[in-house]
Amino acid sequence: MSESPKIPDLDRVIGFTIPGRHARGRIARLGPVLDEILAAHAYPPPIERLLAEALTLTALLGSLLKEAKGQLTLQAQTSGGIVSLLVCDYQNGELRGYVQFDRDRLGEVGEAPSLFALFGTGHLAITFDQALTGERYQGIVPLDGDSVAAAAESYFLQSEQIPSLIRLGSVRQPDGRCVAGGLFLQHLPEGEEGRERIQAREDHPEWHHVEALGATMGADELADPAVSLETLVWRLFNEEDEVRLLKATDLSKGCRCDGAYITQVLAKFPPEERAAMADENGVITVDCAFCATSFPVEAATIGA
Repeated sequence: MSESPKIPDLDRVIGFTIPGRHARGRIARLGPVLDEILAAHAYPPPIERLLAEALTLTALLGSLLKEAKGQLTLQAQTSGGIVSLLVCDYQNGELRGYVQFDRDRLGEVGEAPSLFALFGTGHLAITFDQALTGERYQGIVPLDGDSVAAAAESYFLQSEQIPSLIRLGSVRQPDGRCVAGGLFLQHLPEGEEGRERIQAREDHPEWHHVEALGATMGADELADPAVSLETLVWRLFNEEDEVRLLKATDLSKGCRCDGAYITQVLAKFPPEERAAMADENGVITVDCAFCATSFPVEAATIGA
C-alpha cells in the first residue's frame, strides 16, 4: 500500500488472496452510506439490522464483479413471512436496498427475532449480471440457518460447490450512527496450475485452517471504524507466508432513479394505461421504494 488508510475506516471493501492456502477473501465496512440508505425509511431495530447485514453482504459479493457495469442483486422473499421482500443491489461500488415487512406482526416477535420468524420458509436469490456478455448467473437457496450469512454460505456450497465462510455484524455507535462490517472467505475453485474442482477436496486442511481463523473474527471488530480493514486482515493471517492485498473499492449510495429514466419507462405503456395511472391533474406519480422519493410526471408530456 502506498499510504495508510484513513481512520475512521468506513465505506470501503478490499480483497485479498492467500496463495499458500489457495484461498481468497473480501472484507468490508459500511458507515455513512449505510446511514444514508436507512434514513429513507423509519425501520425498527430488527429490520434495520437485517438490512445493514444484507447490504454488507451485497458489498462483499458485488466487489467480486470485474466489470464496472456488472450488477449483483440479492433478494430474499417469502409468501407469508413477516418480511415479504428484501432487495439489495451493487453496481460499481454503489449500493441500494429496502425491506417490505408487516410492522404489526413484527411487534409480536420481540426485539431479536430469528431468521425463521422473519422469513418462515423463504428463499434467497443471488444474481450476477455480466454487463459485457449479457450473461446472468443466479442461484436460489432456502433461507435456512440462523442468519443471512448462513444462507449465503449455502448458496456458494450448493450453487458453486465452493466452501465459504461469511461473517456479518452491525452495531450502533454511541453517537447513534450505524456501522456494519463483513468478512467473506473462499477456497479457490481452481488453483494457478488448474487444481481439481473443490467439491472433490472439501476436506482439504488448507481450507479448514483458513476457515478456523476467519471464524474468530467477531462483529465488534468488523464494525469498529477505528481499526483499518488492512489491520483486520493482518490480525487474521499475519503468520501466513504471503497475503496479497487487492485494490480497495469505495462504497456509496446509488439509487439510480431519476425523472428521465422513469419517463422512459412510462413511455413504454400504451396511452390508455398512462391515462389510467394519472390523477385528476393529469400527473402520474411514481414512488421509488429504495430511496422513498416521489417523481411526478405529467402524462401529456410523455412521448412529446
